[in-house]
Amino acid sequence: MYDLIIIGGGPAGLTAGIYAQRSRLKTLLIEKQMLGGQIAVSDVIENYPGFPSISGAGLMEKFEEHAKGLGLEVKYADVYNIAVEGSTKVLKTSEGELRAKAIIVATGAKPRRLGAPGEKEYTGKGVSYCATCDGPFFRKLPVMVVGGGDTAVKEAVYLSKLASKVYLVHRREKFRAEKMHQEKAESAANIEIIKSHVLKEIKGEGGLVKKAVIQNVNTSEIREIDAEGVFIFVGINPTTDFVDVEKDEGGFIKTNQKMETSVPGIFAAGDCRTTPLLQVATAVGDGAIAAYMAEAYIENGELVTECP
Repeated sequence: MYDLIIIGGGPAGLTAGIYAQRSRLKTLLIEKQMLGGQIAVSDVIENYPGFPSISGAGLMEKFEEHAKGLGLEVKYADVYNIAVEGSTKVLKTSEGELRAKAIIVATGAKPRRLGAPGEKEYTGKGVSYCATCDGPFFRKLPVMVVGGGDTAVKEAVYLSKLASKVYLVHRREKFRAEKMHQEKAESAANIEIIKSHVLKEIKGEGGLVKKAVIQNVNTSEIREIDAEGVFIFVGINPTTDFVDVEKDEGGFIKTNQKMETSVPGIFAAGDCRTTPLLQVATAVGDGAIAAYMAEAYIENGELVTECP
């Protein structure tokens, strides 16, 4: 029996682990793949306080060292579901059954697929959702980036240092990305920004991507572009299907300001919950609050308050 089990080893989960260890809770962190989460594959982070510029992997290494230095126990396993037996939470995992007094779900989210023809067929063969992971394969080759948020624009700038040409395609007339990122993209000589267009199809030859078909949303005009890589950044889907708590229409977990979910003793933190901003800084804050409130729940048996 653990006091607290944290599911997910990204910024929110590791921060919760740090706070839990400092509170002397018997804590276990469960991670399915690797510590660090999605941010670990980000090339550069420039908006985390204290680090004007650092790689995602570098920042997450510091989080991991801090948490493990405090003695946080980490287990690599897949969580299938969470059952509630009285005040005990029972986790069914790929490594067996685990029990805890409280749970923090910090499982983050995964890249969203567009569903365009050719996308699934060429995933891993030119279609990618991680520029840092796959960008080096496209040195001196033309690529396309699809999306208009921070991730899309940042990754387009990163790819411009490797690829011969980067086509940045966005379905709207205005980007949602921070102005600083937009300015970098606009000033890059080999980035061509194409607004008001959507990706219609990905074509290939010999099992590899060769072209991308886009369509103007206003005129319906079709344009075929030579691109040997297509990087898609159009949002994320939360990893929350294993837990039965109240969620919004997108599957993100609803919480109150205490990170409490609709089930007493189950908390959520980071990108898996309904939040207006998905950033390392906000995930860290969520993790700290969740651990603090989990400690209060474990010690005092506090009941869940009404979710907004």
